[in-house]
Amino acid sequence: MTTVNSVMGPLDTSKLGFTLMHEHILGAAPPLFWDYPQLVGANPLERAVADLKQAKEGGIDTILDASTPDLGRDVNFLAEVSHVSGVNIICCTGWWLTVPAVFATLSIDQLTAMFVRDIEEGISGTCIKAGILKAAADMAGVTPELEKVHRAIGRAHVKTDVPIMLHSYSPGQVGRQQLAILKDEGVNPKRIKFDHSNDTTDTEYLLSLLQEGCYLGLDRYPGRNASPAARSRTMKTLIDAGYEGKLCPSHDRTVIGIQGENTPPAEIERRKLNPYGYLYIKNVVFPMLREMRVPDKVINGLCIEGPRNFFEGL
Repeated sequence: MTTVNSVMGPLDTSKLGFTLMHEHILGAAPPLFWDYPQLVGANPLERAVADLKQAKEGGIDTILDASTPDLGRDVNFLAEVSHVSGVNIICCTGWWLTVPAVFATLSIDQLTAMFVRDIEEGISGTCIKAGILKAAADMAGVTPELEKVHRAIGRAHVKTDVPIMLHSYSPGQVGRQQLAILKDEGVNPKRIKFDHSNDTTDTEYLLSLLQEGCYLGLDRYPGRNASPAARSRTMKTLIDAGYEGKLCPSHDRTVIGIQGENTPPAEIERRKLNPYGYLYIKNVVFPMLREMRVPDKVINGLCIEGPRNFFEGL
């Protein structure tokens, strides 16, 4: 039996069900959410619960919340949402792109110890444990400060066997740099998931990661760098190549976030493209794949087999 840490305790991987592997229930920098709650609007807990109840009714069983501390991780908030909504929530440890200057004074082993504590003891003085490790690199590639985080999560993985998710800039093939660092730290590629992979239509690059044994997060539906149709065509190519069991479709959607008056128009438009919330993949992407003649058996296994395989280390 394989288990993964959820915010409500250990969860048998056989009970993951339909799983979205990259979402953000709460996405707001911690000081803003805690000190200026008006910036996220009224009743954030009730709104989050209502959103996830709708997802649960639509067949969503588990959500991986990809918010690290610098993205506003609040495990008590997540635990309450999970308890009331009935949706399993897995939280992460590690760090995103906003690396604080103080990290320059910390050794890789100090960072590793921080992340291991979140997995083995609990987060923020709670008994809530992280179920996945996260690092990030974007257009600039793996900068020196980001490399330190990558090496720390690699070492934390070796100590705990908890798998790794990576924010990656796929149009620039940044995953090649990230993979090399993690392999250097002794990480088996089958324990690594590259997210935002369908921000590119370069299937040759994506297939090279799959051939290494890695998993791919096909998220950010419905927009940003590529259209929903382009993302789905990329998914079909990877399915046709026989890798459906290594794919983890998701949305990278935030339920509760900062309600800025100057939010970029492109982001506002992207939100308008998704009236279905966490059910967009079921309501839009799956019918799109059927039109592309992807077999129902394969479609019905997406968001189930890939996440389970990933956590089970297959």
